[in-house]
Amino acid sequence: MSGADKQIAKMRKNPRDWQIDTLVSLAEKNGIEVRSHGGSHYIFSHPNVTFHPSVPAHRPIKSVYVKQFVELMDAVRELEK
Repeated sequence: MSGADKQIAKMRKNPRDWQIDTLVSLAEKNGIEVRSHGGSHYIFSHPNVTFHPSVPAHRPIKSVYVKQFVELMDAVRELEK
């Protein structure tokens, strides 16, 4: 199990108290585009997935946004299979 897999498993188990830097790092390692136009939100997208969660960069990130991010990660990993 890779480090990214372990992080996703931790997010799935406890979706609270995560920081935006962790989400951005995981996204970049998995080919997910991260957009931030100077505002307070980061938009995560992948060209082959229609779901593009927008995550506020407030600390800590609420669990609903972490769950959406994990859902996007799962969709991207499913495409890679």
